[in-house]
Amino acid sequence: MRILVLGSGAREHAIILALRSEEASHAIFAAPGNAGIARDAHLVALDANDPAEVLTFAKDEAIDLVVVGPEAPLVAGVADALREHGIPVFGPGKAAAQLEGSKTFAKRIMDAAGVPTGRAVRAADLPTVEAALDEYGAPYVVKADGLAAGKGVIVTSDREAAIAHATTYLATGAVLVEEFLSGPEVSLFFLSDGDHVLPLSPAQDFKRLRDGDEGPNTGGMGAYSPLPWLDERFGSEADFVDQVTREIAEPVIRQMDAEGTPFIGLLYAGLILTDNGIKVIEFNARFGDPETQVVLPRLIDPLSELLLAAASGTLEDRPRPAFAEAAAVTVVLASEGYPEAPVTGRPLPGIDDADEVDGVHLAHAATAASGNGFTATGGRVLSVVALGSTFREARAAAYAGLERIGLEGGQYRTDIAAKVAAD
Repeated sequence: MRILVLGSGAREHAIILALRSEEASHAIFAAPGNAGIARDAHLVALDANDPAEVLTFAKDEAIDLVVVGPEAPLVAGVADALREHGIPVFGPGKAAAQLEGSKTFAKRIMDAAGVPTGRAVRAADLPTVEAALDEYGAPYVVKADGLAAGKGVIVTSDREAAIAHATTYLATGAVLVEEFLSGPEVSLFFLSDGDHVLPLSPAQDFKRLRDGDEGPNTGGMGAYSPLPWLDERFGSEADFVDQVTREIAEPVIRQMDAEGTPFIGLLYAGLILTDNGIKVIEFNARFGDPETQVVLPRLIDPLSELLLAAASGTLEDRPRPAFAEAAAVTVVLASEGYPEAPVTGRPLPGIDDADEVDGVHLAHAATAASGNGFTATGGRVLSVVALGSTFREARAAAYAGLERIGLEGGQYRTDIAAKVAAD
């Protein structure tokens, strides 16, 4: 197949690596990509958020499948333009992408579909925010209603910090004040063709910057998959996945279809396991980062066939995707100053050395070519991914790879998957 992947992060690199690992030989293009992705795909200089530009390239290059990585092209309507011209695209149209683009829209869909989630108040001004904070009490949860690159959420016991966060986002739109939900979090991806869903394997990510879940919220500092501790609570991971599919994913997809906004692409369910059952924290309309980096390397079925089936409306004909029993761990290397003000332009020696560690590969997020090496160009620079027969083995390999990479002021968590590796 001739496949175009839109995006430039570690998630997109992980998708491309999964496509590249298949027995079938694909011509893979990435727009805009990054220096690491350039090793595995043909980079294309086009605006991934411009529907007309993406459509022109797809037609000129006879692209068989377009895979939309980040949320911005979805909200911009790129998938709509491609579908209107008969080009298979894995990613929801603009209307369906509101499931991520508007938290208010997502809450309404969940309410209509009978999907369990936390109480929330949409606030367009500070008095409404303050009243909701007082109603729900601490810890306070405030979310930007629109897209915020994974940084629009604050969870704090400091009321003034919650108000300050709300004030920042009220300048550009509304916010949601939500009740605090307590429990372990799980990310679960679903492939959807608008009518049917197929689940992938669950993962857990680490959103806070520092060890022990301290520090500011980030786009994600690491993840692992599968989640063996689900067996204790649900009997098996498969039983957990079945329950979420039945009670959350399928009702949402049915509701979206009933409203004339069929969801075709990747439904990301951010879940929390409370004492009162599984509840949805949020939905995203694309693969999550860094969870994709640990889910796709364990996938046995060819990813290209699954994505094309979703894009073509034929998921019903496919069995549930199978996953290897291997443990996968990823740790994110971030620049100094991330997430507030990352320092960029610093060299990244040791990339090839890290790649040589047994069981390790790298997914580049923000890198540029510099001479014979790389430089860091953003906050989250790359993901070091490791597979092993146990979590202890995978975790040791991931950190061994990290230690070979030099980035002045670089930061990463040292406790990713530590608990599951110790069990």
